[in-house]
Amino acid sequence: MSRKRPPDEGDELLARLGSLTAQARERAELQRSRVELALALQRGMLPRDLPVAPGFRLAVQYAPACHGLNVGGDWYDAFTMPDGRIGLSIGDVQGHNIEATAFMGQVRVGLRALASVTGEPGELLARTNDLLLSLGNDLFATCTFMRLDPATGVLESARAGHIPCVWATADGKSGIAEDEGGPPLGVVAGIDYPVTRYRLTKGGVFVLLTDGVVEGPSLSVDEGLDQVVRLAGIAAVAGLAAGSLAAAVIKGAEQVGHEDDAAVLVVGHDGLLTQGAAGSGIGSGIGSGIGAGGERPRIQP
Repeated sequence: MSRKRPPDEGDELLARLGSLTAQARERAELQRSRVELALALQRGMLPRDLPVAPGFRLAVQYAPACHGLNVGGDWYDAFTMPDGRIGLSIGDVQGHNIEATAFMGQVRVGLRALASVTGEPGELLARTNDLLLSLGNDLFATCTFMRLDPATGVLESARAGHIPCVWATADGKSGIAEDEGGPPLGVVAGIDYPVTRYRLTKGGVFVLLTDGVVEGPSLSVDEGLDQVVRLAGIAAVAGLAAGSLAAAVIKGAEQVGHEDDAAVLVVGHDGLLTQGAAGSGIGSGIGSGIGAGGERPRIQP
């Protein structure tokens, strides 16, 4: 025998279902608002314009993660320093939420502010690290900071737990930068970050990137970096614009197998060095001077 449900019981069930639906909609709207706020913070904190230097070209590509509720804290930056050299930074904050985005802004602003006090990359990272620790935040960030001297083509680099850069020359050589580096920012106080010097000569490129470009479930970091090395080598030999190389590298991020922030910053040298650089005696670096003796593309201090 079938049992008929009282009319008021059905009405109560519909009311409860409507209430649950409304709550779910409200939570979804709240989360969407948080994602939109984080994306707005990301856009507002990243530079709108890049520095211009004779003979050099800078190009960036940035793809923020917006899959579900993932909003990361990757950033890039490029600015003219008080002495006329160009500061370049790229990094990745732990986490994928609005807190990571806010912390990203603290790191980027801290680097810019302290660059007016010291432009030496190792000291700059050390001071930024101590500043972040003093704020008492539980997050940390990986970062690479470079200082480019347009007069000589010399790049000074310090790395805080970040993946290495990629280089390529117009004569067909390419590889992964071999610098020592130190721990991420915001982990341990009193850290020294070693500085490695490179020289970028005509036709050469340097590629700074975040791990969302080269690492994921479908691609190991070594495979991803090798892919960027190949792209950079082709671009340098073919004389492609820095913007074309940046676009090709960010396209490769689609192969990593997950949704994550991805940032690429390319430095290309398409002009002649000044006469002062020709007689600087710094030594061989990235460009026509490397490779003959199997040397690494680095300049000793």
